Amino acid sequence: MLEILPMTEEHIEQVLQVEEACFSIPWTREDFQREMKENKMAIYRIAVLDDKIVGYAGMWHVVTEGHITNVAVLEQYRRRGVAKALMEEIINIAQQKQMIGITLEVRISNIAAQKLYTKYGFRPEGFRKNYYQDTKEDAVIMWKYFPIFEE
Repeated sequence: MLEILPMTEEHIEQVLQVEEACFSIPWTREDFQREMKENKMAIYRIAVLDDKIVGYAGMWHVVTEGHITNVAVLEQYRRRGVAKALMEEIINIAQQKQMIGITLEVRISNIAAQKLYTKYGFRPEGFRKNYYQDTKEDAVIMWKYFPIFEE
């Protein structure tokens, strides 16, 4: 059964395997250690299936907004609801923390990811030219806004 759990330093080794399999310019061990130890804005979740980390997602809580840093799922576990579960967890956290919205960047060529984000209410709001270092590809900036919370 798929479990979504908070990420800790003990998970970094397996998360690195996911990171390196999914991204052309992967984050380093030091990047993740910094996120876990020093970044008070960081919120990370792992997806665990049969005692193996098969995906993860991260978000920074910046004042009243969430900024999704990464969503990654090992290729052999895609189309099984892992990204869905991670996205729902991140959205739930954002709503619990009464964020006004969540933003992310996605490669302009990554139509599958854009479709996933659109399914969860994210909409394109702009572009970042030459955003990705490896290919100089543009990023689509997507936002999901939440209703204003009233006390």
